[in-house]
Amino acid sequence: MKEFAGQALSWKLEQGVVELALHREPCNELGSLSLGELEQFASALDGLEKDAHALIIFSELQSGFCAGADLRELYARSQGIAKSEAVRGVRNFLERIHHVLSRIDSSALTTIAAVHGVTFGGGFELALVCDLIIADKMARFCFPELRLGLIPGFGGVPRLKRDLGNAVVRDLLLTGRSFNVTKAQQVGLVSQVVGEGEQLRAARATAAQLGKFDRKTATAAKRFIKPIPQEELRQEIEIFCRLFAEPAVEAGLKKFAESTDAQPYLP
Repeated sequence: MKEFAGQALSWKLEQGVVELALHREPCNELGSLSLGELEQFASALDGLEKDAHALIIFSELQSGFCAGADLRELYARSQGIAKSEAVRGVRNFLERIHHVLSRIDSSALTTIAAVHGVTFGGGFELALVCDLIIADKMARFCFPELRLGLIPGFGGVPRLKRDLGNAVVRDLLLTGRSFNVTKAQQVGLVSQVVGEGEQLRAARATAAQLGKFDRKTATAAKRFIKPIPQEELRQEIEIFCRLFAEPAVEAGLKKFAESTDAQPYLP
């Protein structure tokens, strides 16, 4: 399938570049709807890779790239059922989204996340599966899960450890504070910083440049320098599910779900 238009995301293939656009209001929260459509995209990748050399993931929303997991849906799904059943549901969701993100991570295509504004939690983790992150000057990166009594659950910590030093990983994970693009570029998180709103243009220019290179060589180079941390990803799911059963998590999710703030995910 070379083109798809869904409720949460869309994709198209043009001139050897796949563009995956996120467009679920208010800020591309990743819940069951988004996951289902991401699974369709992962299934379509085998066919898309035959005719493409690059993939760009970006957001069409002004609010930002992605605010992360749909915590209100997560809270609602955990109400009125036994804790063990809620944990099973969370585990199933995590295993599914890990499968999708690892499929993108290991794609033969060179992948680019074109990010702006809010790039938090699961949105940050989605960006981290890409080979390159191009960010506009207003982008902010954050793992806010600690305030809910959790760790990132979509593969963020193993992938961040793969790319950056432990000091940076601990800072993001243990403080919950956000990095602006200046800091992100200093530590090697983003490959390019551009003017406000210019991230997609820059990503398209980069994708066009990538089309000049031999695909087999590019794929071999990617697989050499970007191994998938499979064991750590499995450990992450176990730790997340164990923490999810704790009372502090339910209290944190309840507070978030009942918040009347326009953007309760902001630090």
